[in-house]
Amino acid sequence: MLPIDKVRNIVTKYDTLEKELASGKIDPKLFAKKSKEYSSLGEVIKIARKYINFENEKKDLVNMVEDKSNDKEIIELAQKDLNELIEKKEKNEKDLKIFLLPKDVDDNKNAIVEIRAGTGGLEASLFCSDLFRMYEKVCSKKKWKLEIISISKSEAGGFKEVIFSVTGNDIYSYLKYESGVHRVQRIPETETQGRVHTSAATIAVLPEAEDVDIQIKESDLRIDVFRAGGPGGQSVNTTDSAVRITHIPTGVVVSQQDEKSQHKNKAKALKILRSRVYEAEKRKKDQERSSNRRSQIGTGDRSERIRTYNFPQGRVTDHRINLTLHKLDEFLSGEIHQEMNQELRLREQDIKLNNLK
Repeated sequence: MLPIDKVRNIVTKYDTLEKELASGKIDPKLFAKKSKEYSSLGEVIKIARKYINFENEKKDLVNMVEDKSNDKEIIELAQKDLNELIEKKEKNEKDLKIFLLPKDVDDNKNAIVEIRAGTGGLEASLFCSDLFRMYEKVCSKKKWKLEIISISKSEAGGFKEVIFSVTGNDIYSYLKYESGVHRVQRIPETETQGRVHTSAATIAVLPEAEDVDIQIKESDLRIDVFRAGGPGGQSVNTTDSAVRITHIPTGVVVSQQDEKSQHKNKAKALKILRSRVYEAEKRKKDQERSSNRRSQIGTGDRSERIRTYNFPQGRVTDHRINLTLHKLDEFLSGEIHQEMNQELRLREQDIKLNNLK
């Protein structure tokens, strides 16, 4: 049960900010911050007010149902409205819990997503491309902008690796739960005896780091240029346009050759490198603060098997929360991806609340 005082605080804060912003007397230095907070609260203010009024609305409908002097039709309509009200209340409570979840400092950042084919050969590369198309559909549904940074195709038409950026509102807060090993179980088209094969792909979701997040000195970088080649490089292999950047203090290495311009390849490589270095520093700090990271929903451990996509049975299972959805096609089309995401957020919230002393 969600404490009603926390919901009332949302409404009180929203009303206070509305008056402050409308007054025109707010400190210019605080205007942007308070405007953003007001806008964020505005996403759930209607839900919060309905949640507060739930008991009164429920009481009125219960009275109508229990009043035997009412016509049978009125009682039936009141009962129907009561059932719908209770159902809406449960959904509103979920939405409010997610909104009140303690925020990760990177939740409002854009993200860089890296998908790599793992064990399973060509079948793994096909699964890698399936996952990419799934995220394309999720992004389209949410009106997020997806931009490919680099891509390496396999002989079977799949992807050995694909790296892309996603921009929009609160991207990392949603996509961070996708980091880890994704496993697929299905019968490959080349399988003549109908045997189910198991393959895997690894996903890393990095918060897109900005200059203000982490300072990378030019003196800490070793930049090598070379002639591009291989898939994606045939059209640019007459000049030294490919770039390899090494961050000497951490050993992080990023290569980029998709663009014909050395300058563009360098810019893309730096974008990835900055986010990888930032993530490594963040993980180090997290481990210093907590010796029991396993108590949390995995959002960064790439070696952790997080999800299985079973095609013969038409199901997808998230192993972190033991949730199975028997709607694999809908999940891969992005239609019910949010259903899984919401459960992951709620479970993480429960863990965080239980860990509070």
